[in-house]
This record gives sequence, C-alpha cells and structure tokens, in this order.
Amino acid sequence: MKKNLGFTMIELLIVIAVLGVLAVAVLSAINPIEQINRGKDTGSRSDAEQSLSAVERFYTIRGYYPWQIDASDLTDTIAWAALPAAVVEGDGTLIMNRLSAVGTEEIKASFAERINGAVGTDRLFVWHEEGTENSVYVCFAPKSASFKDEALARCTADCTAGLPSDLATVTGGCAGTLCDADDPMICLP
Repeated sequence: MKKNLGFTMIELLIVIAVLGVLAVAVLSAINPIEQINRGKDTGSRSDAEQSLSAVERFYTIRGYYPWQIDASDLTDTIAWAALPAAVVEGDGTLIMNRLSAVGTEEIKASFAERINGAVGTDRLFVWHEEGTENSVYVCFAPKSASFKDEALARCTADCTAGLPSDLATVTGGCAGTLCDADDPMICLP
C-alpha cells in the first residue's frame, strides 16, 4: 500500500482563500490610511507646539513678536498667516528663519527649513490679534477622522464652550475656517 503524503490542490486553495479573507478583515479593522493620517496629525500637533513655544520664548526674551520689526513696532496683529510664507512686515524675513537665526535660536535651522518647505494642508497657521489679553495660536488642518472629530468637538453652536473667546469671535473663527465641517482646524494652545 502506497500512502500519499501532502495536500491536494483543492485543500491548498481553500487555505489560501481563508487566509485572504482574514487578511482583508484585519486590514479593514486597522484602516492603514487612517493610521498614517493620524501619525501625520500627531506630527503637525508637535510642530505647532514647537512653533508656539518658540514664538512665546522670543516674545518673553525680546518683548515683541517675531513678526514685528522691533519693540517700537506697535502693530502686533497677525491674521491666519501660513508659517512657510509669513514674513516680518518691513524687512521680508520669514518668521521661521527669524526664530532660527543666530542670536535668537529659538528653534533649530533644520526645523525652520522643514516648516518653510511645507505645502498644501501640511502648513501651520499663526494668528494673534492686537491686545495683551489675546493669545497667540498656531493652527493646522487635520487629515485623520479622529483629529477632525476633536477639532469639531470644540465648535459648539455658539462657540462659548469650545473655543477661547478671543479666537471664537474673529473672522475665520467659529463660523469660518476653524469650524468648517469638511476641513476644521486644530489650534494650540
């Protein structure tokens, strides 16, 4: 009697089909695109935190913001300026380059170059309205569903509960850019 060892072709095809179904189920459960976008959003939040800290350190040390020429420049407003393109009015220096310049060095030059090279939705935006009671905000547009949900959760019907009062009342605030249902923004702090 001769014994046949091994699998038949039908058995192998059934095992491959079952493995394929399991692979599709696992991939749909972890949603790799959402995971990649969540990672990008986490990086954008980190970049926004670093940029905001650099602006605050610059202001604390010098007494004026990096978008002002010097302490005698009384206009300290900057409205939704994309950090890659935001310049110091009067001398045309990029704000990120000013924060990384020798003497200030609030951020590393490589960080400034990376932020200055950002395009499209990877950009950071800075906002500050004139007045000591108003904060500086650095914002970004999230790509992942979970970060968009976080951004929209701050957008209540009247904006009094979710967004700080100085940010909710500006153009682009509650009824505009920040709370756009398709492309909301997360602003720090």
